[in-house]
Parts: sequence; structure tokens; C-alpha cells
Amino acid sequence: MAIHIIIPARYASTRFPGKPLALIHGKPMIQCVYEAASTSAADCVTVATDDTRIENCVKSFGGNVVMTSPTLPSGTDRCGEAAQKLHLAPDDIIINVQGDEPYITKEVINLLIDNIKKEHIQISTLITPLTEESEIVDPNKVKVVFDKNGKAIYFSRHTIPYLRNPQQYTPNYYKHIGIYAYKHQCLQELIQLPESSLEKSEKLEQLRWIENGYSIYVSICEYEGIGIDTPEDLEKLNIKN
Repeated sequence: MAIHIIIPARYASTRFPGKPLALIHGKPMIQCVYEAASTSAADCVTVATDDTRIENCVKSFGGNVVMTSPTLPSGTDRCGEAAQKLHLAPDDIIINVQGDEPYITKEVINLLIDNIKKEHIQISTLITPLTEESEIVDPNKVKVVFDKNGKAIYFSRHTIPYLRNPQQYTPNYYKHIGIYAYKHQCLQELIQLPESSLEKSEKLEQLRWIENGYSIYVSICEYEGIGIDTPEDLEKLNIKN
């Protein structure tokens, strides 16, 4: 069983074209993500891209890169195709680290690795506590509820659980961090599934997996991540840090 981090990175983006090549204090974002991921317990790190400009950038700093189809609809699909091209074994572990997570830490990745190594777990992801009311009601912050064994029950852009009697009880709220670990065989099954009804409603691909009977297990961490969705976000980050 080998552990592979695959970083899906596409050039085209409506709000931020060429984002993986944007500079963070003089270094391409994709290089920052790659180097951070390389400090983890993974055996190998590979960028999966659809653009030769990103491919050339990764090669320039000595990284591993695989070219994938430009028509793939999601990072999960890009990871799946890259895993096929890398000829991974069915029981290999794949960590999907998004290409816009330059401050990902080895502790966060290793937490995912520890969880996905358990025999009964095929999909693992991360969550972090939500305490600010503005985030709890924000539809861009995906919330999750899970059972006592850590298996996700549902993900939603809506506030879950609903608080019926605030004077009597205050529930814990958790935000989903979109970093996944899969067993390779499971990943290949996931990318064959058609879009589901819940997924269409919430625009969350993990609901497709739940609707089709797959279990997603969560690990609680303190990692918040830094959203870099626009050039303005990057400008603020460079000024701040």
C-alpha cells in the first residue's frame, strides 16, 4: 500500500484564470502546495493538470506531473485519471489536495492518512469547528453532521443541525475542509457515478457518493485553509504576509 498525494490543478478559471501559476511572495502557488505536501508522510506527490504551462512550471522545480484531459468536470475526476496513468494498485491511498491550498500542513495531511489506513474506511475528509454566527449561516461554508463513529450523515450549505430551541441547547457546528483521501479502487468507482439529485440541489459532489451508499468518515482538525478565489484575494494575502 503506497500513499500518493495528487494535486489537481487546471489553468482555466472563471474568476481567476491561471491561478496555479500566480505568485505568492515570488513563488508559483502550485509550487507552494507541492512543497507543503511533500513534507507529509506520503510516498509521492504528483500534480495532475490539463495545461502545458502548469506542466512546465512543475517540471521547472523538479516536481512530478501528469497531464489529464481538459474536459474533466472536477478535481476528483482529475485525480482518478491521474491515478490510472500512474498505474496505482487497487489498495493504494490517494490524497486529493487542492491546488489552491498553499498553506496546507503535514499535520493535516497525516491526519487524513492515519484515518484512511483503517480497513473499514474508503473515503476520509476533514472538518473544523465553526463558532462564528456569520460562518454558520454562510452558504459558502459547507456544514456537516456525523454520527458517533465519525461517519458523515449529511453535508449542506444550509445550517445543520437546525436549532429549534436556542434557549435550551446549543449544538456544535462543523465546517467541511475539502481535502479527501480515498482507497484507489474506491476512487475509480466514484468517478463512474452519475450526478445525483442531492448533488444537483446543493452543488456538492460528496452527496453523490452518500446517495450511492458510500461512507465518508471525518476527522476534526484546526486547519482553516485560506480561500484564494480571485486576484484580489491573492493581493490581500501577499500584502498581509
